[in-house]
Amino acid sequence: MVGKNNGNKNMILCPNAERDIGFKVSRIVGDMLEKHGMNVVFCPIIDDEATAVTIPPGIITRELEDALPSAEMIITFGGDGTILRAARAASDPGIPVLGINMGGKGFIAELEVEDIDLIDTLALGDYRLENRMMLDVEVLRDNEVICRGFALNDVVIRGNNKVIELTLFGDDHRISGFSGDGAVIATPTGSTAYSMAAGGPLVEPSAHNIIVTPICAHMLEAKSFVLVSDRRVSVVIGDKKHNPAYMWVDGVEQMHIQSGDVVKVYKSERYTRLVRLSDRSFYKKVSEKLGEKP
Repeated sequence: MVGKNNGNKNMILCPNAERDIGFKVSRIVGDMLEKHGMNVVFCPIIDDEATAVTIPPGIITRELEDALPSAEMIITFGGDGTILRAARAASDPGIPVLGINMGGKGFIAELEVEDIDLIDTLALGDYRLENRMMLDVEVLRDNEVICRGFALNDVVIRGNNKVIELTLFGDDHRISGFSGDGAVIATPTGSTAYSMAAGGPLVEPSAHNIIVTPICAHMLEAKSFVLVSDRRVSVVIGDKKHNPAYMWVDGVEQMHIQSGDVVKVYKSERYTRLVRLSDRSFYKKVSEKLGEKP
């Protein structure tokens, strides 16, 4: 099956080549969309460390960044990591993203593989869009910005298997100071990821909040905080412990953080527009994904 191009907007299919083996599911979805007269373009997402991926015969692929100007929607096939990579690319032009889960928990994904019959509903235009809050992050060293980024899930600052010293601020007010493994600054979307694993609360993903959660803090008083969305969070790396620290943005390592560096995290002007097709609530999804029995 070859995606056609007649000058109209394209439906961009982004299979994770290690999850959707042979593009089996994405080809089924592509066929369904083409039967409705829609253009299909394949933009596989391949992990940097992945072995060579064989593209199935008859499939013409493009780089996602090259396909974005003509994109009407992006459909991903993989886990939440696949959605995060697509969402980062799609946030500036505001292209909607639909996730089909072929990974593990898949909290961000809207559909499971067994739900793909709903693609016919999508093709008929019967879907909703939900704006998800994102975060901007910048790192200051000697009062100069040396790194910028943005996240849908979270910004993580952590040591390399050694304790680091952190002080957290909301605007100019001290929230907490502690030694530990690090801290997670998450969106509501990211509250079900690393933040939850570190003991943070679950927050409805359509909410607008910033969740600050210590990771294995060496003090009983270090708790998770849920802040209003316009709060500007600062993380200051202390100098009492000179162990190396690193910053991760949506699961991707960005840089080595030094003592004295300040990491600033705040609500972004970007949004991720997620496609909603099913009636599965956030509470039901949490129950299903976390193994709660009815």
